[in-house]
Amino acid sequence: MERQETAILIASIVLVVIIIVMIFLFLIFQKRKNILLLQQEEASKKFEKAIAQTQIEIREETLRNISWELHDNIGQLLTLAKIQVSVAHEQPEKLKDVTETITKSLVELRALSKLINPDAIKQLSLTEALALEIERFNRLQFINAAMTSTPEIRAMDPKVEIIIFRILQEFFSNTIKHSKASNLRVDAIFDEEKVQITASDDGIGFSNSKQKTDQGIGLCNIRSRGKLIDAAIEIRSEVGRGTILKLEYYYKENQV
Repeated sequence: MERQETAILIASIVLVVIIIVMIFLFLIFQKRKNILLLQQEEASKKFEKAIAQTQIEIREETLRNISWELHDNIGQLLTLAKIQVSVAHEQPEKLKDVTETITKSLVELRALSKLINPDAIKQLSLTEALALEIERFNRLQFINAAMTSTPEIRAMDPKVEIIIFRILQEFFSNTIKHSKASNLRVDAIFDEEKVQITASDDGIGFSNSKQKTDQGIGLCNIRSRGKLIDAAIEIRSEVGRGTILKLEYYYKENQV
């Protein structure tokens, strides 16, 4: 009888210990789950904040472009047209020059309207937005730019598109402002699993130890934005041999 009571006591103690351990493990699990959910929420907030900031930067860049084109490009064309009209009063044969200048101004205004219209910009795919940038560089003779692209066979998260566009826009800005390049090339390859984009220029390049401060900040922004969307970013440059940016982004599983 004593042995039976002892066995029951031991079994009860073991059962109580098991229950305590299970409760303890459950509490640890819940705590870790709550921490993970909090981290996910913070990461989501950070991502949304970065998206909002990127959209602001793109908008600011667009406004700078519009301001420059209105003042230095279209403004100059209209001033020229005004001068040509004055000349045409004395020399009617010069009216042809006035017509050509005004026609060119209208072409520039139509191109500029694509940047001004926010609804049109939102409806553009990534390659269409990049092609618009390339076309603008050539039209304004900033640089000789070219782009090739395979069809976008999968829909991409619009937020990811915004980040990728801003990454490339940052590279373009560095090229035009600092590289002294004559040529800019962009190649985009889309397949079922990933997007690969290579942008390169034939500028003066740089070494890691001799980057300009503002250019260095731009390159840091490119890398940090790549991490934000889990895109692999590789930047290669050599003094006198230009700079290459390679971006590789794998579609997420829950993406259409």
